[in-house]
Amino acid sequence: MNRIKKHPVIDTDKPAGELEFRFDGSNFTGKEGEAISSALFANGIRHFSEHPKDGMAQSIFCANGQCSQCNVLVNGVVRKACVTPLAAGMDIRSIKGLPPLLTDDKPAELPGLEHFDCEVLVVGAGPSGLAAAIELAELGFKLMLVDDKPSLGGKLLLQSHKFFGSEEDCYAGTRGYDIAKILENKVKTHPNIKVMANTPLAGIFKDRKAGLYIDYKHYGLVSFKALLIATGAREKSILFPGNDLPGVYGAGAFQTLVNRDLVKAANRVFVIGSGNVGLIASYHALQAGIEVAGICEILPKINGYKVHADKILRMGVPVHLGSTVLSVEGDGKVERITIAKTDQDFRPILESAQSFEVDTVLVATGLSPCDEFYKQAVAFGFTAVKAGDAEEIAEASSAMFGGRIAAINLAKMLGKNVKLDQNWLDKREVLKSRPGDIISRNAPIVSSSWQPVFFCTEEIPCNPCTSVCPTHSINLKPRKGNMLDLPYFKGQCKGCSACVAACPGLAISLVRLRDDGMAEVRIPFEFDASHFETGARLLALDQDGKPVTEAELLAKQYNKKYRSWLLTLKAKPEDAVRIIGIRVQDEEVSRPLPVPSFKYLPDNAIVCRCERVTVKEITDFIKANKVRDINQLKTIRVGMGACGSKTCSVLLPQVFRKAGVDPATVTDGSLRPLSLEVPLGEMAEVLEGL
Repeated sequence: MNRIKKHPVIDTDKPAGELEFRFDGSNFTGKEGEAISSALFANGIRHFSEHPKDGMAQSIFCANGQCSQCNVLVNGVVRKACVTPLAAGMDIRSIKGLPPLLTDDKPAELPGLEHFDCEVLVVGAGPSGLAAAIELAELGFKLMLVDDKPSLGGKLLLQSHKFFGSEEDCYAGTRGYDIAKILENKVKTHPNIKVMANTPLAGIFKDRKAGLYIDYKHYGLVSFKALLIATGAREKSILFPGNDLPGVYGAGAFQTLVNRDLVKAANRVFVIGSGNVGLIASYHALQAGIEVAGICEILPKINGYKVHADKILRMGVPVHLGSTVLSVEGDGKVERITIAKTDQDFRPILESAQSFEVDTVLVATGLSPCDEFYKQAVAFGFTAVKAGDAEEIAEASSAMFGGRIAAINLAKMLGKNVKLDQNWLDKREVLKSRPGDIISRNAPIVSSSWQPVFFCTEEIPCNPCTSVCPTHSINLKPRKGNMLDLPYFKGQCKGCSACVAACPGLAISLVRLRDDGMAEVRIPFEFDASHFETGARLLALDQDGKPVTEAELLAKQYNKKYRSWLLTLKAKPEDAVRIIGIRVQDEEVSRPLPVPSFKYLPDNAIVCRCERVTVKEITDFIKANKVRDINQLKTIRVGMGACGSKTCSVLLPQVFRKAGVDPATVTDGSLRPLSLEVPLGEMAEVLEGL
């Protein structure tokens, strides 16, 4: 079984009953209530079904219910494996071609159409939706909070790293899944909030009602006065040959498998994109015992926080800047990826190609807002606001403020006499800001007293070290006058190591001089250190992952509050002030294959994943038919698949440009009335009343 039995920062002993199920006629075991896709991955099954067009293997891409790559037959009914919970005795089968119709003609069991009423319907229980719901409830509104997952928290549940920002405003220094528990408890205990988890919103209608797919089993209707849309964002696909192979999927899907469901989803991954999502996913892979062959970034500089990149480099993962993907290849699954340097016009330099042997490729090249419900509400003339990633893609800390701000704005629209705190707007702007300047720091002079050494040199919104210092000796050095300012030490250090353990970027150490003229340096370590023995000599690294010296391990201590090890090493004073990490991954993992392997055929890249339509098929059709309306592409099945064009619509502007058409001159495609598939039998009660 591909299960994660031990993890440095996630509890792996969560109780879950084991059960048996069948897949394509064979017996397997899984955990009760986990997603079918996770149970299949845990059993080493990544080939779920085969596409009816060409028999291509299908697997997960988003693991979030947004696409249709993971469809399987469950007891004869087509279901999305990533959002369908596993139950005992399930008969799960691959879909090969078009699934057969059920032969059972018995009348559907009608559970009774449930009706609900609320003042505000909050859609989405991620950080922004939860924060908005709490704010609205405190203002006295009766609201319903619906979410398509069984547990509240959204992407917070996938985030095992410590948050940036401030401790006071957005739980900085606390791990994402712990923030989810805090917010979930506030929501579930508030008398003004009715929570309906595992219940996606299927559609909103002109009579001011919304359709609910309750527990993915039956249909219900809720009447509302206003909507707050906090539906988050979906993974972006990108175009390269092999982008549809099983094993190519979103970084968020990977975090779902690894961090939420504790499935060892890969042996060796390669990551496309060096934003925070890609950097963090790489780190999460390493913590789960999965090798990372490298990260590819088409821009000449890393796109995420420098402290994230620094710790990835220290772990032994290279970042290939100014590089693009030529292809991903394999026999029905990912076996290797080939990348190449690009010229000033971002065209690949083929002679620079390098191939890497991997079994998984993570796409971390951005997100698209899930804001269709908001647009529809506005078109219907409803009172509605959007929040979080549905409004603007940003960090979860910013999303929480965004939810609170959206709640106040909605309350004002509903006639409530409330005033928006300007400080909220100011803090949100800081939290969502791009990294600022790089500020050089001088190494401190080591003395007999403990003192912190700061390895954060880039201006990012973060200050938990100032909050946890018991002597208040760490403060931000005024430059911009907000959280972007860098921390500096002045005062007395007790050597408690709270700042070292709390720092989200693992960018603080403590140093002091010993009586023998050597120095002690205490560094954070978020991997398993239980096997390290006192007296061992460890290769110590600097901020950029370069070797400093072999240092003797004097002591190790586990901080339960922050779930982090603190390692105390002995080194020369001039070396101690440079040490901030030790290598986790062997250099051999990131070595390319001796000879690159690829066929550079960009026209073969899949645009419409559901219907398997390529770049060339679409561009040829656009040119031949002078297409200026996306709906015309439905003739060749673009956007006609089960996901409702959620994935391909983001890529179509690139394809129109390739065909010589300005996307701004093209009419948008029509959206479907329902946002996801609801089986006809489960709407029988509605149809009976028509």
